[in-house]
Amino acid sequence: MKLDVEIGGLRLKNPVMVASGTFGFGKEYSEYIDLSKLGAIMVKGLTVKPREGNPPPRIYETPSGILNSVGLQNPGIDGFIKGELPFLKKYDVAVIANIAGESVDEFAYMAKKLDIDGVHAIEVNVSCPNVKEGGMAFGVKTECINDITKAVKKSTNKPVIVKLTPNVGDIAICAKAAEDGGADAISLINTITGMVIDINTRKPVFKNIYAGLSGPAVKPIALKLVYEAVKSVTIPVIGMGGISSASDAIEFMIAGAKAIAVGTYNFVDPYCTMKIIEGIKEYMKLNNIDNINDLIGSLSTEI
Repeated sequence: MKLDVEIGGLRLKNPVMVASGTFGFGKEYSEYIDLSKLGAIMVKGLTVKPREGNPPPRIYETPSGILNSVGLQNPGIDGFIKGELPFLKKYDVAVIANIAGESVDEFAYMAKKLDIDGVHAIEVNVSCPNVKEGGMAFGVKTECINDITKAVKKSTNKPVIVKLTPNVGDIAICAKAAEDGGADAISLINTITGMVIDINTRKPVFKNIYAGLSGPAVKPIALKLVYEAVKSVTIPVIGMGGISSASDAIEFMIAGAKAIAVGTYNFVDPYCTMKIIEGIKEYMKLNNIDNINDLIGSLSTEI
């Protein structure tokens, strides 16, 4: 049974990844699962300097997901290279570094600095809704997506994946802007902006008023956007957003996603990625599919 897929020149042993911001740098989850069995680890979003992130509260549970406003808390790019990357290099797993700059120059700087052994690809974060500078502010402007992608491509020899925000009117033109900028792949979706109000204080729960919604609630939206993105570009698409089971993952691949990433559900079940890998194998066996690539993009829209 062939499970390996290729993402812009990056060969993955299987199509199941963990999404940035939901898996830290893998240390905590290594107590539960063998990280080497994952297709890839998209590490927590990195900035040039260490960030403390947003003030609490940072997480609020909803009936079908969570709102978060973490604000890219991370040790900074030097802290990652010195303190986190050596641990990840002990595992036979692709490491995708997620970078979140506040300017085109910062993105280029980080991409160049991460052009090192142990980092297998760069994910460009132009989609985080919880920071005042950069993030989604870049991702809603096609010219910014294009400029940042070009700058990053010039600064690294690694495959470049651009992570898109769903908080736009037309995901297809954003995907195309990334492709035209030279992206090797795109990933989507990041969280959808939402809010919650404390009825006793009559104030927003989050200091930033808005936060990012993820989890099962966003899956149908993510699936639609991934399908639209797949139709608009020729580069591989990585799908994510509310995936919590093998059937969810298979839906995204049938829609055309070359690989998938699990995010929020890691908090619910740290074993979920292993269950999803086994579930995909079982589905392939039941449906006589020898190569996972035969499943990708197999959606029939004839009713």
